[in-house]
Amino acid sequence: MAEKTIRILGIESSCDETAAAIVEDGRHIVSDFISTQIDIHKQYGGVFPEVASRQHVLAVYPVIDEVMSKAHMSFSDIDAIAVTRGPGLAGSLVVGMNAAKGLALSTGLPLIGINHLEGHIYSSWVYSDRDEEIPPEPEFPAIVLLVSGGHSEVILLRDHLKYERLGGTLDDAAGEAFDKTARLLGLEYPGGPSIQKASAGGNPDAYQFHVAKMPGTYDFSFSGVKTSVLRTVQKLQKNGEELNVPDLAASFQKSVVSILFEKTMKAAREYQAKNIVIAGGVSANKCLRDTFLNDQNEFRVFIPRLAYCTDNGAMIGAAGYRRFIAGQRDNLDMDVFPNWPLSRVSL
Repeated sequence: MAEKTIRILGIESSCDETAAAIVEDGRHIVSDFISTQIDIHKQYGGVFPEVASRQHVLAVYPVIDEVMSKAHMSFSDIDAIAVTRGPGLAGSLVVGMNAAKGLALSTGLPLIGINHLEGHIYSSWVYSDRDEEIPPEPEFPAIVLLVSGGHSEVILLRDHLKYERLGGTLDDAAGEAFDKTARLLGLEYPGGPSIQKASAGGNPDAYQFHVAKMPGTYDFSFSGVKTSVLRTVQKLQKNGEELNVPDLAASFQKSVVSILFEKTMKAAREYQAKNIVIAGGVSANKCLRDTFLNDQNEFRVFIPRLAYCTDNGAMIGAAGYRRFIAGQRDNLDMDVFPNWPLSRVSL
């Protein structure tokens, strides 16, 4: 007799994306939908927290209704509701949490609070009917490079839900460095896609930007490379020279990707990893993807499809499944945790 399929409704609202998805058995995305606020926040050059939370209020239930409708399911077909508890913007997290609590209370379904970073890791497990074939699952132990607007960490993943943080950024996250550098170069928010687009015709060796090596550690520091770009721009402007934005963008991008690649490969060798997993919004960067996929053949690398690199509900549903089968159930008095490090996540 076949085992029962477990379906998790995942809800994500940690920043400026209102997202939901239904995920079967931690991998198969039945339906998903994302309502983005990027166009709203471009005028501010970054996410404006109060505006973000108000938009979540408007979008959260329509987004959930959309994924339920696309899946042709009712809540009687769902086994649990997983929702992002943190880290993230407090006002944004509260909207998703309250929506999940309301649904759990009205349906009687179990409620599971998920760490947003854990969700990003499990985005490498998911697939949908749009994929030509079912991809394999990453094997353990795996080294995870988690890179986003707020986080840059190297993590040893010994097994499902078993994490060891090996290192991380001591200042700016990689995505934050992209945003700040894009602003210096007169490019629009978000910085990652803008710099990637601008760098397409640039020479990555045109400038040598300083990146702190942090020898003997798996830590990063990206404030220096941002300052290096700033000083170069100021020098060019002082000399009356026109900024070659493609060269500047490509050189910056190469500097950041090189140190991410170097540290991740070092960790994978030291801990004899079977696989490398790249996750988080910066994993959408073409230079980063190409470097890991084409410039080494020691390790199999798992990177989510582009649609699941940034915040989405499927990653929360996938992580929710792992916690559901591990026995986690949370109470309706669960609160959001805006500064919730992955190192403090436990069953």
